[in-house]
Amino acid sequence: MHQALYRKYRPAVFGDVSGQEHITSILRYEALNNSVSHAYLFAGSRGTGKTTCAKILAKVVNCLNPIDGNPCNECENCRAIDQGTATDVIEMDAATNTGVDYIRDLRDSVVYTPAMLKKRVYIIDEAHMLSDSAFNALLKTIEEPPEHVLYIFATTEPHKIPATIISRCQRFDFRRIAIPELSKRLLFIAQNEDIELGEDGAALIAKTAQGGMRDAISLMELCAGSHKPIDADLVNEILGTSSYDKMCEVAHNIADRSYAKLFDTINEIVVSSKDVLVFFSDLTAFYRDMMVQRSCGAATYLDLVPQEYKLLEEVASRFNMATLLYHSRLLDEAYNNMLRNPANKRLCAEMTLMKMCDARLSGSNEAILSRLSALEDKVTLMSKGVVPAQDTTVAYNSSAESKEKPVVDFAEVEEAPKSDKNHYLDNWDEVIAKVGDFDHAIESFLKNCDCYYSPSDNKYYIISNNKLMATMLGSEKNKKYIFDSMVCCDVDITSPSQIIVNLKTNKVERSDLDDFI
Repeated sequence: MHQALYRKYRPAVFGDVSGQEHITSILRYEALNNSVSHAYLFAGSRGTGKTTCAKILAKVVNCLNPIDGNPCNECENCRAIDQGTATDVIEMDAATNTGVDYIRDLRDSVVYTPAMLKKRVYIIDEAHMLSDSAFNALLKTIEEPPEHVLYIFATTEPHKIPATIISRCQRFDFRRIAIPELSKRLLFIAQNEDIELGEDGAALIAKTAQGGMRDAISLMELCAGSHKPIDADLVNEILGTSSYDKMCEVAHNIADRSYAKLFDTINEIVVSSKDVLVFFSDLTAFYRDMMVQRSCGAATYLDLVPQEYKLLEEVASRFNMATLLYHSRLLDEAYNNMLRNPANKRLCAEMTLMKMCDARLSGSNEAILSRLSALEDKVTLMSKGVVPAQDTTVAYNSSAESKEKPVVDFAEVEEAPKSDKNHYLDNWDEVIAKVGDFDHAIESFLKNCDCYYSPSDNKYYIISNNKLMATMLGSEKNKKYIFDSMVCCDVDITSPSQIIVNLKTNKVERSDLDDFI
């Protein structure tokens, strides 16, 4: 008879539990030193090992030959618990037994000694589902239980457990299992089961499982049913999720106002019988990644490989923070609307993407904030007597199959005085971020450059080691964007002519420029 892989590979000792060493080490120590408490509360999200640790603890306190704080898994007591024939280990599902009458029966039975084991263990799963009356009926017996009784409560919502219960238990909070830990376990199981699982497929399954080992193993078993090598493409196909490349493409289309391409994306999802809700959930998570990148730029908070982070960095530079917050609110509202009215998923998705392309289509506070952010920059420039650069955001024209090639002016190159190179522009990072509100491509170029101010000639030297990049930055149009951004950031500058792009050589290869165009 087939047994689900998550049951087949359920850990039998504390050392096999992944990602919960802060808990299993304490439980092992208590079992080894015969200092097990009378009541435990295991709290955490689904699939993180709560019930598994409860069963291991039930075995170790009843094991006839415990080994270093772990059950031997060979004695008759351990085998009886594993096989579910031990009447002294009672697993109770509180979700279906919420009433006080059931708890009263439990309370009355604790006075009897175990039938065959050393301790009677009550494992109460989803404990937060118990009624207030049921919790009150448990109070006295949890505070002063007989020596032979052990209570283990497991819950995914510890905030719903009364404080009077929590104070009588030893509480352990189970963490979400990290993606590397999940991937390592999946690859181990796949090797034992002769499943062709690639590292990219394991990483994507682990990411989709959101920290739950049971979910990760179940998803891998689902993908293995195709009898094909499991890679990232197969996982996306079977689970109906979208690849990171696809998310980046959609974000670029939103920034470009490519309405036709966005409609094609929704049509492709609907035709392939995928769920639009899953797509919007993935897109919302992608926008969260962009906000993290734009706010702090730390890959630590993102579960991404270096290639994915590079794609994220490129597309995130095309949005300011106000726009990202506005888009995230639209996605969240659309997701909730589709949950309430599934029949209009496609219409809701298409209308939401259109609003994301043009803030003028929405009258929400976030949309107004996004528009005001761009307007404030223009007002700041005009108040200082500077004519704002032309807005580079152009609506997508579906009939235009090609775009005009950019015109690049060759800027005169000057060397900054060596004695003044230590005058680094303090708020250069702020200027770079502001340039992104005018032209995202120029912002990405400037991230690889430094800026120095020369008091002797009152000029700002932008230092670049890349010839093509420096040539692009030296055009009059792009220098105007940089100048406008400096003015907005209160840099003491009066004319774009004060900006000089500094190259190591004055020669710019025409072939390099042609390749770029």
